[in-house]
Amino acid sequence: RVPQVQPRAEELSELYRELSQHPGLSAACLGPDLTTQYGGKYCSLYTEWSQRDLARAENIKFCRQYLIFHDGASIVYSAPAGTCSEIKDELLSRESPSGTLKAVLRKVPGKEKEKEKQFLEVWNQNQKVKSIDLTALDKHGSVYDDDQFGCLAWSHSETHLLYVAEKKRPKAESFFQSKAPELGTSDEDMGHPKKEDAPVKVGSPHPGSAGGWLCGCAADQAVPQGEQFVYHEDWGETLSTRSVPVLCVLDIEGNSISVLEGIPEHLSPGQAFWSPEDTGVVFVGWWHDPFRLGLRHCTNRRSALFFVDLTGGRCEQLSEDTRAVWSPRLSPDGCRIVYLENTVLGPHQQCSCLRMYDWYTKHTSTVLETVPRQAWGAFPGIYCGALPGMCWAADSRRILLDTAQRSQQDVFVVDTATGTTTSLTADSPKGSWSVLTIDRDLMVARFSTPSYPPVLKVAVLPAAGHEAQTQWICLQDAPPVPGISWDIRTLQPPPEQEHAQYRGLDFDAILMRPSEGPTAQKPPLVVMPHGGPHSVFTAGWMLYPAALCRVGFAVLLVNYRGSLGFGQDSVASLPGNVGTQDVHDVQLCVERVLQEEMLDASRVALVGGSHGGFLACHLIGQFPDTYHACVVRNPVVNIASMVATTDIPDWCLTETGLPYKPDALPDPAQWTEMLHKSPIRYVDRVRAPVLLMLGEDDRRVPPKQGLEYYRALKARGVPTRLLWYPGNNHALAGVEAEADGFMNIALWLLKHLQC
Repeated sequence: RVPQVQPRAEELSELYRELSQHPGLSAACLGPDLTTQYGGKYCSLYTEWSQRDLARAENIKFCRQYLIFHDGASIVYSAPAGTCSEIKDELLSRESPSGTLKAVLRKVPGKEKEKEKQFLEVWNQNQKVKSIDLTALDKHGSVYDDDQFGCLAWSHSETHLLYVAEKKRPKAESFFQSKAPELGTSDEDMGHPKKEDAPVKVGSPHPGSAGGWLCGCAADQAVPQGEQFVYHEDWGETLSTRSVPVLCVLDIEGNSISVLEGIPEHLSPGQAFWSPEDTGVVFVGWWHDPFRLGLRHCTNRRSALFFVDLTGGRCEQLSEDTRAVWSPRLSPDGCRIVYLENTVLGPHQQCSCLRMYDWYTKHTSTVLETVPRQAWGAFPGIYCGALPGMCWAADSRRILLDTAQRSQQDVFVVDTATGTTTSLTADSPKGSWSVLTIDRDLMVARFSTPSYPPVLKVAVLPAAGHEAQTQWICLQDAPPVPGISWDIRTLQPPPEQEHAQYRGLDFDAILMRPSEGPTAQKPPLVVMPHGGPHSVFTAGWMLYPAALCRVGFAVLLVNYRGSLGFGQDSVASLPGNVGTQDVHDVQLCVERVLQEEMLDASRVALVGGSHGGFLACHLIGQFPDTYHACVVRNPVVNIASMVATTDIPDWCLTETGLPYKPDALPDPAQWTEMLHKSPIRYVDRVRAPVLLMLGEDDRRVPPKQGLEYYRALKARGVPTRLLWYPGNNHALAGVEAEADGFMNIALWLLKHLQC
């Protein structure tokens, strides 16, 4: 067998290299309208893409620009402008409202033993006009470049920039730190003020706005002793360097950086922008008492919308303090703010409400409620991590959003005055649509399918009442990946598996299968349940499933009950039923496709990560005769042992069906229930060989979960292999780990399914 492995590995690596080169589209920005000498209008479209560079073992970013000629009602002509160019070391960038300036946050490697620096740059249409060394100024810690707290917002006057950074932390000393002897006479001894105590010129975003609310820098403080090893809480998975965020302002003309004061100490601010007329700052504040919980992918954390008035010095709460809010967006006319809202705690991802705050009447209204059940032809509900950065139409009445609709993702326009919704992709190809931006009613979107890598689409938003006539144009086309066919199928659980409270729920699965090659007639089957569990597979481009399909496997992506896009009832049906309802849904789907499709039932394997790994471990224990190989990535194995080590202990109790309170410890019956719902319970029945892939820095499902399962399998003689990825967290998304992961997954499946 050994001589056959190397040629197969070379074929697999070439296949992965080919498919991983398809770039992903991440951002778009439309420039201002210009007029030709013949009276026609055109604008530039700047797009950012990411691509895996296997040789450098990193994700690279590059930009691509286009010209769009339009008449205000339709796209007349469009074409690329020049070739692609790599973007180096940009952390954030933002065009000014007029489109004549651009702000860039850039990281610069330190020289020799110096630490990495951050610069805030301002560019005009011809050159760089400002470059400010934020690290040298030392007014705050690192600037946040994440999409959870981070922002880079221009004031409407284009004279100030607003961003979020880590609060400056005083340097601590040991109790035994040697003191340098004092030599000579200090300025203070001579009656002169120290330089650090000199008045700081505070940049003011509005006349008379300083008032102590923009603090130029922290006063010189005595260095505390014995503080070196004090624990500082952070915000968990992917946010381990985020602890105490502060809002900061750059006065571009005055070259001064100021830290905004007045934020209540029990709040962590983020997602900030300037209020109308630049009189203050609007932000989302997350409560962090009694302690911080993981925030990434958790849209159920207590938070509210706030306004800090820089002219009067007050901090005002704009939304309820018993809800979870995020993604606020100000209308072009400065009159309204829309934002998303969820209940606090409960499932981490839910069907969200769309709320709107009127700036001048101070009235808050609900634009869209949660949707209990999805129905074709009706709006499915909002299931998105964020609204587009620019989501408002030019009329300041309609907004754009994308959301899961069962196993697809579509774009909708919402009339905020009436709450009516219209699909803008209903008559377009089925797949996964995402809004990137809208400006002056020019819309930019991303589209892909399981066999079609992401492409760029543009359209003009029709007048109100005519939105269904939207005509999308592809700016950058790419041929579909050959050898992959796919379809979506719907399944209904049998009566004995119906949920007592939420009867009549169904679910979907996406089946991908090879359409060419030696196994096309009767391929082996790889079953992939998603993680979350409140997540969803939409019919878009996914590298691993596409690559496995090209290898010769059929791939079954299961959206069991509890997935997003099927209504809030489906989400609510799963907590308390993990390990049974979701497991039975996946097994039902597998048995059904094996009956209805030409697939090799003797060669069925499981691949899953996080909660998908939880389900995979359950399935090989509960149905050992069905599965012949298994791969799990950072799996949940034992909920009872995970609750004390994860950044989301509330998840462990909520999904088990138990109440979560920060000040309450589980009682013995609750510990038993968590263990009862865990796949470790069935480890004695496992026979399928298991490959485990663990991220060393995983805060969500700590790697000790996988190690616990590894040792249990080894003790029972089950063929087991463990891959350990340093520097990788829960997603195992590092380029090197992702590439190595695919190779090991494919070789493991080929070996143990005897392909």
